[in-house]
Amino acid sequence: MKIDDILSPECVLPNQDCHSKKDALDTLAKTIADSDNAISQTEVFDCLIAREKLGSTGLGNGIAIPHGRLSNSKKTIAAFLQLDEGIDYDAVDKQPVDLLFALIVPEESTDEHLQTLATLAEMFSDKNIIRKLRRGRSANEIHSILTG
Repeated sequence: MKIDDILSPECVLPNQDCHSKKDALDTLAKTIADSDNAISQTEVFDCLIAREKLGSTGLGNGIAIPHGRLSNSKKTIAAFLQLDEGIDYDAVDKQPVDLLFALIVPEESTDEHLQTLATLAEMFSDKNIIRKLRRGRSANEIHSILTG
């Protein structure tokens, strides 16, 4: 699956001011729910929080990939959040997180979910891409970097 298939420019939020992990996840949940009338912000938020309780999705280097499977979701949906300031996210390296890529997939899409997470992990291991994402100032510019 290509990032372009799951992430629209409307779901890319640059220069956001979130002060906590909860605040960031709530912003991502609202963005995802707003892009799909079949799911609610509360459902998405609860799904993301349930996954975080299993262990932080903070990968290190300021990046997190909150994700989960949702029973009434019919398609994979993503949202990206670029924060003005890093937040405490319980990341593996204990560093603040300022780039979050959230992913919600249908409950039965286990293989697709794992493949997409692998694609994202590979992309976020590229220091050049990370630098560009941090410097991006518009939704379209950041979307282009993520889907390029």
